[in-house]
Amino acid sequence: MAPIRLTLICLLVATSTVLHVVPLLLVALLKAMLPSQRLRRASDPMLTGLAESWIGVNSWALEHFTPMRLQVEMDAALRTDGHYLMLANHQSWVDILVLQQVFNRRIPFMRFFLKRQLFWVPLLGLAWWALDFPFMGRYTPKQIARRPELAGRDIIATRHACEKFRAIPVTIVNFVEGTRFTLAKHARQGPGYQHLLRPKSGGVAFVLDAMGEGLHAILDATIAYPGGRPTLVDLLSGRVREVRIHVRLRPIPVELLGGDYQNDRAFRVRFQQWMNGLWHEKDAEVQRLLEG
Repeated sequence: MAPIRLTLICLLVATSTVLHVVPLLLVALLKAMLPSQRLRRASDPMLTGLAESWIGVNSWALEHFTPMRLQVEMDAALRTDGHYLMLANHQSWVDILVLQQVFNRRIPFMRFFLKRQLFWVPLLGLAWWALDFPFMGRYTPKQIARRPELAGRDIIATRHACEKFRAIPVTIVNFVEGTRFTLAKHARQGPGYQHLLRPKSGGVAFVLDAMGEGLHAILDATIAYPGGRPTLVDLLSGRVREVRIHVRLRPIPVELLGGDYQNDRAFRVRFQQWMNGLWHEKDAEVQRLLEG
């Protein structure tokens, strides 16, 4: 049944994608032609409504055509009109579908920081652009060494995105490890965390600096797969039986607002210590979830 299930889900998702993305792009084009910022902002609920409807169809398909069941522990009172920063561990593309299934229409629309190359994904790349998803270069140290001017581009992109987000309810999702977990990456990093890669603090610091007290809270989401880290094909083929997720609401650390992460070494050390402490708690949370 796996090939049949995979084919049916792919057809349903592909059809839904076309039916949602085409009108979304038309609304985005109309938005770009409107003469004032106030009118352009008035079109945002229609854009996010189309995106949430698309996510709803995807979640319905996963719920009815796959055996995956979500076991959710929610230590948070959620609101749809807030400004959240979500911090999550990252193991698979499945993470995104899981977060969307748990939070769709329960919190403000989630926006992810995406690699710039994803802009070229057919239909979806334009949809992400229309929904104001930030596209990041994520330059390597070697690239920055050859072209130092690249070092500040992602910071500028983050600030521009956060300026837009201040005016609308939003959930900014940050996969703090910066990449998906693999055993090879974990081995290269050495000891520190059993289930996680080391956190990268810079992106979190820049969002907190740009959004400041405009953020209401941090949503700390921890995802665990008792059956092992799945691929997207595993999920769509019905080989993922259970996903466990714990969500905790954390206050914004006011002592870490207003600092200069780039140029103030003492502040950067304090910020990294806070991030490392949070990540050690998350590592223990993953272990608890896996033990069930």
